[in-house]
Amino acid sequence: MVSIRVSCMTAGGVLAFAAALAGCAALAPATAPLGTPIGEVRRGSFGPTGEYPLPGGGTRLEFRQGSFGKQTWMMDFDAKGNLVAKEQVLTEANFALVKPGMPGNEVLMRLGHPANVFSVPRQHIQVWNYRYFGGDCVWFQVSVSDTGPVTEASIGTDPACDGPSDARD
Repeated sequence: MVSIRVSCMTAGGVLAFAAALAGCAALAPATAPLGTPIGEVRRGSFGPTGEYPLPGGGTRLEFRQGSFGKQTWMMDFDAKGNLVAKEQVLTEANFALVKPGMPGNEVLMRLGHPANVFSVPRQHIQVWNYRYFGGDCVWFQVSVSDTGPVTEASIGTDPACDGPSDARD
């Protein structure tokens, strides 16, 4: 009799766990249905990594995900707080929209926070690096001046792919 009771409790626990996972999955950026309220998305298991105001009173939430930050989902909410659009933004098509003169804060709103940032003091710039699923050992690099605008943007070699060096080369 005890084994039946334990089995039932285990089955109930499994069902509760599965229901909890299903609830979390519904709030993952890729799977949240249009119309989902912003509060529900904010409370999900994947909290936003950025937030940006949109024209007309809407809000864009950023969700950096994936290995090495290779995915960033942007979720747009209307002024009423309902999800109206979502997109994985780290793509070459979106990178092509980043041009010299664009304000750095606009780059953040379009692409989210970079995977890596470093300063080049002599040139008075920061270099923002975005990893993405687009090829082996590449990342998108954006140079942003200390005064704010983009000075350069291009695809570059990701140093995480550097292998061991061989003195004989």
